[in-house]
Amino acid sequence: MAVMVKVTFTLDEETVTAIRVLAERKRKAQSLVVREAIAAYARQEEKLDDEERVRRLRVLDQLREQPRTRQQADVDNELSDIRRARRAGWRRPGE
Repeated sequence: MAVMVKVTFTLDEETVTAIRVLAERKRKAQSLVVREAIAAYARQEEKLDDEERVRRLRVLDQLREQPRTRQQADVDNELSDIRRARRAGWRRPGE
């Protein structure tokens, strides 16, 4: 179980009422309702907003438009070597 830390916040009456109503409705402690709400908010904040998503897609499009720097056969050979090394447990030859 996580270590609990007691903190003090000042909230408006409407928010406190909402916490109390939710806690009663869900039959959970008010502190648990607040923890779950903060966790849900944190997950939401991790999502990209539209502007950042468009920016990242633009960067990927720019990368895709750049000329290739290696032959496909070289890339395929390197990927094969990596897969073979993974199957061998990443041991180097002679280990």
